[in-house]
Amino acid sequence: MHSHSTEHPQLDLLGGTDARPAELHRLFFALLPNEAARGQLARAAAALRASHPGLRARWVHPARYHATLHFLGNHATLRQDVVDAAVLAAGRSSAPAFEWTLCGAASFRGRQPPCVLRGPSVPEALQQLWQDLRHVLTLAGQGRYLERSFTPHVTVAYSQHELLDDTPIEPVRWMVDEFALIHSVVGRPDYQVLAR
Repeated sequence: MHSHSTEHPQLDLLGGTDARPAELHRLFFALLPNEAARGQLARAAAALRASHPGLRARWVHPARYHATLHFLGNHATLRQDVVDAAVLAAGRSSAPAFEWTLCGAASFRGRQPPCVLRGPSVPEALQQLWQDLRHVLTLAGQGRYLERSFTPHVTVAYSQHELLDDTPIEPVRWMVDEFALIHSVVGRPDYQVLAR
């Protein structure tokens, strides 16, 4: 996203200059940590921050920790048709509760490389949940944004170009017993849980 210079202000439809940048409404399915897991994730992030004082990064607030299962696109408005189709599809997907252990930190490449916490392997129940949800979403006509592969992780920071070497962390044991449909507006600090 490029910032507009003051020499060329963004014009609204009538040629005025008080137009606000368009909002982007993001929809996605995610795992949300319970309080115990959120506390463990926050401690792991704090330890990572303390052990890497040279890492210039924007740290994610613990209230926003999640692990994305499926992204359902960016939209100009909150698309109720997409929400309804996604909720209906998700109702056809189920999985047993399972434990997910995250014991390492690393970076993904990108313009602001995400610093993530992840596990050495994907629990079978998590992989199955991802596949089942992908299948029902595709059948519901929501397949255009879905990824073909899955690397489960929790983003704890976005760095200013530096990449974090693979780093062991105190293991976070997260008992996963639900997933949620999330609505967020890009640039705003909070998000809304539309369905669990």
